[in-house]
Amino acid sequence: MISLQPIQTLKIPEFRNLMTGRFFLVLSFRMLATLMGWWIYQLTKDPFAIGLIGLSEVIPAVSTALYAGHVIDNSEKKRLLLICNYAYVFLIGLLAIPAFFGHQLLHFSNLQISYFIYAVIFFTGFCRAFIGPIIPSMIPKIVSRDQLPNAITLNQATFLTASVSGHALGGFLIHWIDISGTILVIVGLMIFSSIFFWFLNKHPSENTDKTIGVVQSMREGLAYIYKTKEILGALCLDMFAVLFGGAVAMIPVFATDILKVGSEGFGLLNAASDIGSMCIIAFLAFVPLKKNQGKILLLAVAGFGLCIIGFGLSELYWFSFFLLVASGMLDGISVVIRGTIVQLKTPDHIRGRVLSVNSIFIMSSNEMGQFESGVAAKLLGVVRSVVFGGTMTVLIALLVGSTVPKLRKMNY
Repeated sequence: MISLQPIQTLKIPEFRNLMTGRFFLVLSFRMLATLMGWWIYQLTKDPFAIGLIGLSEVIPAVSTALYAGHVIDNSEKKRLLLICNYAYVFLIGLLAIPAFFGHQLLHFSNLQISYFIYAVIFFTGFCRAFIGPIIPSMIPKIVSRDQLPNAITLNQATFLTASVSGHALGGFLIHWIDISGTILVIVGLMIFSSIFFWFLNKHPSENTDKTIGVVQSMREGLAYIYKTKEILGALCLDMFAVLFGGAVAMIPVFATDILKVGSEGFGLLNAASDIGSMCIIAFLAFVPLKKNQGKILLLAVAGFGLCIIGFGLSELYWFSFFLLVASGMLDGISVVIRGTIVQLKTPDHIRGRVLSVNSIFIMSSNEMGQFESGVAAKLLGVVRSVVFGGTMTVLIALLVGSTVPKLRKMNY
């Protein structure tokens, strides 16, 4: 049955500002990810070098994430969000140096520019540890509990719409205005996103016990996730499935060397999985899942793995595009289910820490998946590495389904 309830959530001005700011921020992030993969591959012609982008970001992000959760739970969130936003603006602005002056004025070699890029991405990892959990931690304080599932769906729809636009626009802008112009657009979008965050209300800490130390605070977050098997199972499923199924990291190689479609085709391929996710999440916003969410989650992850296998074997551009769209639709289903589980089962006072652990799983799967893809491509070749990753994703879905019955039988 079709419902218009989710759209009603957008009538809340603060939620609308939060989602609008997030849209432009994620749009800039996805354009940046597209740019980095293309730029590094053009500099090095080495798939392993693309994997190092993910490793450069994930090391500081994961190592700081638990502390970030403690800070979020004990801080005013609007101020922290703005600080992280402007830190990103400064760091990405530094990439204009090699883009505009690297070869001609500063006489940097391709290798030196690569090292400069890795250094900047390393420092953005610290920002990401904080900014990733802040926005979802604010949502339950802006909307009522009965509106929360709708708000989560709209939050994911905002994220994925921005991802689609960012991946595609990033590829097109690289073609139209080159790398240097694309960096300026990204920085401008980050600044524009902050304007909407200024209109948010202040969200002070929910933690009334200020005597708890940092280590004990971080332990509380980990302990809560460990004892809540539905959350633990969903996070593990996502982490290992995307860790091995991260074919997106190798799209620059497929676009350049296998499908031979250039920067425009690269932009579409890069956006394909997000197009699928956006379509399915828009559908779920009006036709929400009513039961058997656990089983649907497991089937979606297994189907995602099969699509990745097909993508790795395909040599036809439009068939590859279709498989990535299908993988995005299945991934979108798992994103909505997983996000709803985490939000509904987490108390307010510990939400920042739980979402920070959630961000560790997400970052481990995405950025470490990018690194894993680079290593596997180096050892097995690009095609075999993608097929191997998709196969592992299917096996992991079967393993989690058989060992975590609470997740398999879950309804919310």
